[in-house]
Parts: sequence; structure tokens; C-alpha cells
Amino acid sequence: MTDQASLQYTEEHEWLRVDGDTVTIGITDYAAEKLGDVVYVDLPAAGTAITSGSVVGEIESTKSVGELFAPVDGEIVESNQAVIDSPELVNSDPFGEGWLIKITAGELPKLLSHDEYRALVAE
Repeated sequence: MTDQASLQYTEEHEWLRVDGDTVTIGITDYAAEKLGDVVYVDLPAAGTAITSGSVVGEIESTKSVGELFAPVDGEIVESNQAVIDSPELVNSDPFGEGWLIKITAGELPKLLSHDEYRALVAE
């Protein structure tokens, strides 16, 4: 289980874990709960260039379809095949095995801390 306090967050309910120039991205437990039972995940292939703010994936649940937005410019280095094969990982372990993509990125934009994100979703 990832220490959620060490992550950075977006207002679109994504978390980012930075390790050098590799950024792992997933959706938060709040987003997973709002989506409901995830039944399908569509993610871009490795090598795909992404632009901050663009749609880079889709998460379908029994209730709705959600889009995954790129929080930064970069290039996909890995998509989580385990989530594509077993979409329920997004619900059961959103901060661990349920990660979505890994990208190489340059400078990160201003992101939310854990406390700032929790305050946002508490509103």
C-alpha cells in the first residue's frame, strides 16, 4: 500500500507518485468510489506522447464512464496490464495495484498535497 500522504494530487482526482523522471498515475479512492464498480479500463500504449489536460484513457463502471486526463506533458512508458485484465483493481487497490499509467515527464505543474486534496473532496 502506498503512503497516500507522500503522493501529489490533481483536482481531477488523480494521484501522482514521482520517482526521478518517471511519474506513476492513478485515480484516488474518492474517484473510484464515485465511479462505482469498474468494469473496463482503456489506456494508451507505451510510446504514446501525451499533453497535459488531454484525455489519455477511459474508465467505465456500472454507473458511468470517466475520462483519465493527463496531468502533465510526457510520454507513456507503461500502461498497467493488470488493470486492463482486472479492472476491479481500480476499486480494490487504487493507490497500489490499481495504478494506471507510468510516464516520463519534465517539470510538474503545481499539484495538491494530500491535505489539500482531502480538503477539496470534503467540500
